[in-house]
Order: sequence, then structure tokens, then C-alpha cells
Amino acid sequence: MIFDAVILAGGGAHRLGGVDKPALSVGARALLDRVLDACPDARTTVVVGDRRPTARPVRWTRETPPGGGPLAALGAGLHETTAPLVLVLSADLPFLDRPTVRALLDAADGDDNGDGAVLRDPDGRDQPLVAAYRAEALRREIALLATEHGSLRDLPLRALTAELELTPVSVTERAPLASFDCDTWEDLAAARARIREHGDVLDEWMTAVKNELGIDVAVDTKTLLDLARDAAHGVARPAAPLTTFLVGYAAARAAASGADPAQAVAEASRKAADLALRWAAEAEADADAQKGGSG
Repeated sequence: MIFDAVILAGGGAHRLGGVDKPALSVGARALLDRVLDACPDARTTVVVGDRRPTARPVRWTRETPPGGGPLAALGAGLHETTAPLVLVLSADLPFLDRPTVRALLDAADGDDNGDGAVLRDPDGRDQPLVAAYRAEALRREIALLATEHGSLRDLPLRALTAELELTPVSVTERAPLASFDCDTWEDLAAARARIREHGDVLDEWMTAVKNELGIDVAVDTKTLLDLARDAAHGVARPAAPLTTFLVGYAAARAAASGADPAQAVAEASRKAADLALRWAAEAEADADAQKGGSG
């Protein structure tokens, strides 16, 4: 499925005191980078706002004049796209994930699916800045609004969405916070606390590390944790981090030779885990033998 992405990152953040909101971090990753991570397959990614460092290359643009509101920003971003589908996102969505983006694109694709799809939050409200639009319909209505009002400046998004036939896509139990945005300091604090909860912290940490290192490989977290446990128990506690480092090194060498990265990690983990178990069994056998001899 071919689509472009337009991310709106130029708002005034008035309830945050005018700070650069897309650059604020959740889980040590900028909000904008977290949104970019949710749509890696976009053919072209356009960010409407002031230039800033990003985790992957994007195309930058700005509405004229700056600060003209979300509809004007969307019009500027749309001008830089060519795909038949356009994913439109705000830059302050810390929990937006790839499956949710895919669900929106799937719902918007096809000639019989109206003008696009919009995410419906847990309170039943549609979120036009978490949506996938058919580009033709979007261009048509934006052009009509610009002609009617003379410009798009300060026009509300509902002036656009009221004229479009959008399929609602409800948030799922798996991703109930996909529509959560950070408008206040309280929202930001809540997002930061949420990713540190027991059920999420490891996944969040692994994603953060992969982004920091510039890698994208499937990681079997359970296998690696089991390996670390076996190495710590069967050899010595410091053996756990050292062993997982060596497994990563071995997997990287295998991948460089053409092996599938995920399979390389799994195979290296299996070999190291077997070694740790053999090591432990040997030590236990020696201990048993000493007990027998002393008896």
C-alpha cells in the first residue's frame, strides 16, 4: 500500500508555555520521533514545522504565514505529497503504534471506502489528526475551503472533516492509548509514568535502544532474558550481560554474512543457553562427586 505521511509539528503549545512540544521526550525519545516510528513505511514523510533533529530523514515545510492553524499546516504538508493515501498525524502522540496506523490505512484503502478513516478515541470522539485520507478528496475540499474563505488561515479542522465521509476506526484493547496526546504538563507526566509501568517498560526500553543504535531487528525478549538468567545462575552474575553482548556480536556477524538477523539472534541465544546449562551441569556433577567422596 503506497501512502505519504504528513505530521503537524508547528503548533504554539500554549498550554505548555510555548515550548517546542515535538522535541519533548517520553521514554528518552522525542515525541516527534515516536510518531515517526509509527509510520516507517511512508513513501514520503512531510513534517510541517520548524526544522529540528529527527531519528530518520523527513521533508520539511511550513504554512504561510507560520502559526496559521492546523488546517493551513495540513494544506502546506499536502502540497508536498503525491501518494493516493495521506496519513495525517499530530506530533504529540507518544503511544501511537504501527498496527494502529496500518488499521487506519487499511480502512481508508479501496474505492468503496469513502474519503478515508479516522481514529475514534475511547470517549467516542473522532481524531482528525490521527487519520488516513484519500488524497484526492483531501485536495478537493481544501481547495474549496481556500477559495471560499480566501485562505486556510485559522480555519478549524472540522470545516474540512464535516465535508468528508470518514470511516471511524476505534482504538483497540491492545492499544487503548493510541489517541492519547500531550497537551499539558500533566499529560506529559502521565505518559512518562505509563511507559515505566511493569508491563510496558521492557518493550519501551528495547524500542528506545534500537532507535538510539539505528537498528530495526525483531528481538525475542523472553529468549534473551532466559539466557541471561541461565548464565547468571549457572556461571556467575556478571556472565549475564557479557553473554548477551557476545550473542549480539555473533548475531551481527552472521547477519553480515547474509543470515536473517532475527534468526541469527535466536541461534546464537540457543547455543549460548545450551553452553550455560552444560557449564552448570558440570559444576553440579563435580559438587555431587565431592559429596560422595567425603561420605
